[in-house]
Amino acid sequence: MSPELIHAAADNRWAAIAPEISLGCLALFLLVLEVFLPKKKHVIIPTLAIVGQIGLLIGFLWNLRDASFVAHETFNGLLRHTQEGQFMRVFFMLSSILVSILGVIALAKQKMPKIEFFHIVMVVSAAMMLLTQSNHFVLFFVALETVTVGFYILVSYFRSSPLSLEAGLKYLITGALSSGILLFGIVLLYGVAGNPTLPGSSAESMNFNALRVFLEANPENFLASVGIVFVLAGVAFKIGAVPFQIWIPDVYQGAPTPVTAFLAVASKAAGFGVLLILTQRVFPSYSDLTTPVLSAMAIATILFGNLAALTQHNVKRLIGLSGVSHAGYLLIAVIAANTQPLAIGAVYFYLFAYLLASFAVFGVMTHIAGPNDADQDLEHYTGLAKTHPFLGAVLAIGIGSLAGIPPLAGFMGKLFIFIAAFKAGLYTLLAVAIIGVVVSIYYYFGWIKAAYFETWSAPVLDGETDTRPTRTPVGLMAGVTLASLAAATIVLGFYQGALGQWLLTK
Repeated sequence: MSPELIHAAADNRWAAIAPEISLGCLALFLLVLEVFLPKKKHVIIPTLAIVGQIGLLIGFLWNLRDASFVAHETFNGLLRHTQEGQFMRVFFMLSSILVSILGVIALAKQKMPKIEFFHIVMVVSAAMMLLTQSNHFVLFFVALETVTVGFYILVSYFRSSPLSLEAGLKYLITGALSSGILLFGIVLLYGVAGNPTLPGSSAESMNFNALRVFLEANPENFLASVGIVFVLAGVAFKIGAVPFQIWIPDVYQGAPTPVTAFLAVASKAAGFGVLLILTQRVFPSYSDLTTPVLSAMAIATILFGNLAALTQHNVKRLIGLSGVSHAGYLLIAVIAANTQPLAIGAVYFYLFAYLLASFAVFGVMTHIAGPNDADQDLEHYTGLAKTHPFLGAVLAIGIGSLAGIPPLAGFMGKLFIFIAAFKAGLYTLLAVAIIGVVVSIYYYFGWIKAAYFETWSAPVLDGETDTRPTRTPVGLMAGVTLASLAAATIVLGFYQGALGQWLLTK
């Protein structure tokens, strides 16, 4: 064996990706159980999936207790392990657990295979964990496409619903388009950075470190600029930023509610994790290009998301469009990170606060939804606080955090981003963001108004006076989960503790 191969093999540290391997093995184990267990015992498999993921998360957190973490690369530069990457690993594992819990509730209302849902969720989560640690465009693209293909299946999982199938088709078309745009940008960068006539060129130009060296040596290269813009456009599809957000309302409405939560939280977080890697580690020498592009995108995203959400009555479309505006706020932090390190921690803190609030809201939505999962209107929430006080309280806390109402975690997340933007001198973006927050209060509190201050009075239709779907009783596991999310949202608003210190002092 050649010395080069021996060296390459020595750098394949499989222990470094033990969480991803464990999650993938657990996903495969579920399929094995489905084959060998009697059908009447299949009901225990979702519980095993959730318990297994919780065990993996606890084990990973236990291994992270050593604070002396040093960034390093493995697999010959394909992966770069950083503290931010470890945070995102925890984030995606937690998201996978919460999606699985919501999946148990949602799938109980459907007559279709269930085990495959949990399998795909875990595979997608493992791919996201690799994506946000990628240090090479090959791994970056493979991990991203694994995530995307998994979502193609999950979005249209309720195949008996025409809206779910329509959402899957639309996501397939727009996802393929975004992948093409992204791949075109990668090819341009690879081609120009591998040109031996240019300074800093390298045969390893797909590696982020080598590409950064080339871009620093060629700060105004036209083809590199075009490639960067195409790569940013491809990532913008994933985070739902304007003008690449057109798929969001229909896909969010048609997808199963747990999948909508997965898209809104984990997929968006993966996109911003990647965007920070690209802007801070690969493209910093082209900040004169990326800053105006992302600034224009942020302004349009905040305004479009909030204004379009004003007219929505379907809550899945409403929360989808509000999620567009949240992408705009996060884009401001990404821009501010060019000069303010505080902004990087603000992005991760905001994402975690967004996870808590969003899953609390989606948890309530999963209980309110009937078999026709896409049909979720504001009218279905009238009188919720009176008939189901617990769900009403969780909904109010989640929505209040998303709206940025003090002292909830969402308020602190927005405050940290606004402080970073102010310190970076992004006054125009800050003004637009404040306007967006004010506008969002109208449609967020319209939802709370329906739950707390309105009474259901449906017209008589075919002898029935209540046409709302039957609300699912809150079980022990779901109740503990929703209570924990609501409590964490409140506590994190008052006290950021070790999380805030770790993220915001880096």
